Parts: sequence; C-alpha cells; structure tokens
Amino acid sequence: MKCRNTHDSLLSFLGGASWAFAIVGTWVTFQSFVFLGVLTASLFAFLFLFIALFSIVILENLSMSRDRHNELLKQTALLTEIRDALTSPVSQARE
Repeated sequence: MKCRNTHDSLLSFLGGASWAFAIVGTWVTFQSFVFLGVLTASLFAFLFLFIALFSIVILENLSMSRDRHNELLKQTALLTEIRDALTSPVSQARE
C-alpha cells in the first residue's frame, strides 16, 4: 500500500471538495439565473462549471507532479545503488 503524507491527503481532499463545489455551484448558479431565462441560466452555469473544472485540472496536475517526483526519487535511489554495486568491485580489484 502506498504511504500517504499530509500533502497527498490535502490534495485528495481539495480534489473532492472541488468536485463538490463544481456540482453544487453549477446547480446553484443555474437556479439563481433561471429568472432571466433557461438559455441565460445555462450560459452562466456553463461559465461557472468551466472555472470550477479549471481548478480541478490544476489540483490533478499538482497530484500527478507529486507522484512523478516521488517516482523519480525512487529511480534515483535505485540507480545510485546499481552504480555503487558496479563500481565497488572494480575499485577493490584495482587495490
């Protein structure tokens, strides 16, 4: 199982909250502007949804960037181990 730290938990929580904000906010925006007409209310709801989905994309990008960084750290550690394993017998044979 993957070890999660506070940063990952916060990103996950904010992602869920952003989805809830997008769904509920779109409905509230539509209901607020329906007195101007269905087409106008749909337009405002779509604009709100576009902005809310943009925040979701940013949070997902942050999460993927964090995952990529963690994988690069693991790969660097493995490559360092391999380099040390390959160079240590050579240096011992030279002595």
